[in-house]
Amino acid sequence: MANYDLNDDQVVVIVGSGAGGGTLAARICAAGIPVVMLEAGAPTTPEEYIQDEHAAAAQLSWSDERLATGSWNIATESPTAPTWICKVLGGTTVHWTGMALRFKPYEFAPLSTYGAIAGSDLIDWPVSWDELDPYYVEAEKRMGVSGLHGLPSHPLNNHSRVFWHGARRAGFKQLSQGHMAINVEPYAGRPGSLQDGFTMQGDRRNAKWSTAVVDIPEAMASGKLDLRTRCRAVEIEHGADNEVTAVVYVDGTGGRKRQKCRYLVLAGNAIETPRLLLASASGRFPNGLGNGSDKLGRYYMRHTTGSVWGTYEKPVRMYRGENMTAMVCDEARHDPARGFANGYYLQVLGISLPAIAKGLKSGWWGREFAEMIERYGSMAGFYAMGEDLPQPGNRVSLHASRVDEFGVPIACIHCDDHPNDIRMREHAYASMRRIHDGAGAVKVVTAAPYPASHNMGTTRMSRDPADGVVDPTGRVHEMRNLYVNDGSVFCSSASANPTLTIVALSLRLGDHLKRVLAN
Repeated sequence: MANYDLNDDQVVVIVGSGAGGGTLAARICAAGIPVVMLEAGAPTTPEEYIQDEHAAAAQLSWSDERLATGSWNIATESPTAPTWICKVLGGTTVHWTGMALRFKPYEFAPLSTYGAIAGSDLIDWPVSWDELDPYYVEAEKRMGVSGLHGLPSHPLNNHSRVFWHGARRAGFKQLSQGHMAINVEPYAGRPGSLQDGFTMQGDRRNAKWSTAVVDIPEAMASGKLDLRTRCRAVEIEHGADNEVTAVVYVDGTGGRKRQKCRYLVLAGNAIETPRLLLASASGRFPNGLGNGSDKLGRYYMRHTTGSVWGTYEKPVRMYRGENMTAMVCDEARHDPARGFANGYYLQVLGISLPAIAKGLKSGWWGREFAEMIERYGSMAGFYAMGEDLPQPGNRVSLHASRVDEFGVPIACIHCDDHPNDIRMREHAYASMRRIHDGAGAVKVVTAAPYPASHNMGTTRMSRDPADGVVDPTGRVHEMRNLYVNDGSVFCSSASANPTLTIVALSLRLGDHLKRVLAN
């Protein structure tokens, strides 16, 4: 591993080691570019992942206090922990389920496709599907996405067969085995899956792609990466010429250090990235670094989600096989006749018994609840994921008085459901209940949305600096050498999981930085 001096102002500093940071580090280190990576979490290895729901949450989660406000249900049900984010080497790629879907071409042009929608502030992406397509292909091959590029799909487990059976009887036609960045068979030096169920506690077998398993080891092997774990970035310093000069961080001993840099890339997710930029306010940037448009922290999106659970007479055993191996795609389209813009995917969702006990209904107790839990082995879960419209009032901001252990104001996350979100969710609930009915469910329970694990927006990209925070490459409009490379740059959430798109954008940014540094 490299070891760069704190005063070395020729390094690229990357904050975060997840889908954005880890992928980018591998890309540019391979080109001989020196990189210092600051990761707030521990250097946990796959062998150390704890296969226990509660212990794993403690090991992996970024559990620092946050405050949720607004009309979304999380503000009342989980007000101090509104998001699921990992603080560990590899970031949230350690926790993710592995579902790797592309955005549809029209989802890169939401304003042109949907038209203006009251209460939302849509813009088209300054990046097209055609431009990103080669990077999608490279990302899919690099990650080993199942069912694509000659790789096999995962076999259907019994849970998925129940889902498909009900979907067919309910009239759905577009059934898919999904595309997951989990190996079905050995690929790219990683083993095939044992079809052993949940990987959200981390995949000790390494069949699932994560930057902790693939990209960071590659960057380390190049000899160009200086990886510093348990290091929290707390402030960005800049000069008079709108150029970042250094990043201040707190290391594992509690000491404050200052790393100079040639370029700084923030890849800390859609909560921590705007928080750091806002906390780096200065006399030149009194409202936060790069916030001349007043768009920093705004347009927070987390997908429109919901789940419906059913119990059956016969065993389903959702815990056997890989988790999300079946999808229904009929509703993932833009059809305003349904009463809302864009659409949603339906997925089979298997989660562990402790998570079921917590997530069925907030505060649910008594005989009816106990009967559902007793029937866990005969339970099936279906999950909807659709577009969440960007709203200027949905935002990440800093608390006026409460700070964390390092003196940085805690993040406040305000979110109100848009009427489009509400109509879409109710439509999805009805679809999932129809599938349960078609499959012969004995009892059906509708669950509220969970804390957000798909966090997007807050530093959205735009051609016009007045419309966003970063330009089409990810560079902060007002800064020469500051970039953002995570889900916060998304202009819209689309209806697909964000990870594959983050990886594709990271590969694209890596090529851009190689060109810039070469000149």
